[in-house]
Amino acid sequence: MKKKTIGILGGMGPKATAYFFDLIIRNTAADRDREHVPVIIRSDPRVPDRTDAILHASDSPAPMLAEGVKALRLAGADFVVMPCVTAHHFLKDIVAREDVPFVNLLDEARKHVRAAIPGIRRIGLIATAGTVRAGIVQNAFAGAGIKVIVPGEDEQKKVMEAIYGKRGIKAGITTGRSRRLILGVARGLVRSGAEAIMAGCTEVPLVLRQEDLAVPFIEPMRIGALACIKKAGYQIKKRQTG
Repeated sequence: MKKKTIGILGGMGPKATAYFFDLIIRNTAADRDREHVPVIIRSDPRVPDRTDAILHASDSPAPMLAEGVKALRLAGADFVVMPCVTAHHFLKDIVAREDVPFVNLLDEARKHVRAAIPGIRRIGLIATAGTVRAGIVQNAFAGAGIKVIVPGEDEQKKVMEAIYGKRGIKAGITTGRSRRLILGVARGLVRSGAEAIMAGCTEVPLVLRQEDLAVPFIEPMRIGALACIKKAGYQIKKRQTG
């Protein structure tokens, strides 16, 4: 199989992009530099906010994201991945502007869940209000017969505070109140019948881990990183790290 170069369309946010790149590095079966996957990263935090675009019809991020895809292709990327779940709402528009193979985090997460957690019927979603409103996760899993449970209005506000607040995850704070808020919402979803929790925002895994939960933790970032390694023609470590 011809080896390929991964293009990471990032900056949404920068820390999530760095985390995704680190997942690729840590999970590639490599003993030396030359055995790792070639990766090109475009981390542009100037991309208009995806949630604002969905909730308030503000500037669409699609034109800048398409521009980023073009830059990655010109730089030598064979396929592209976006470490931002909310941005997947605009994927069709991006592909219409720049025809390029994508690794879709939601598609990969659905395939993983069907294989790894057979029989599951209810997943609790922790995501931005934009992702919840757009219904992209609900739509992705509907065909698999899996219901997506979302937080109530007050709980969703806590998620947004944890992510976007002055001392939130996007501000680089991954301990203290941000973590407590996300953990509380996750446990509340489990009490409401969720058989697994999905990190529907790429900032969530920065504060929430499998060991925090009594049910499986579905992390599209980790799942997508593994899919990228395989698509690029490289081997995944037998002992994976998240």
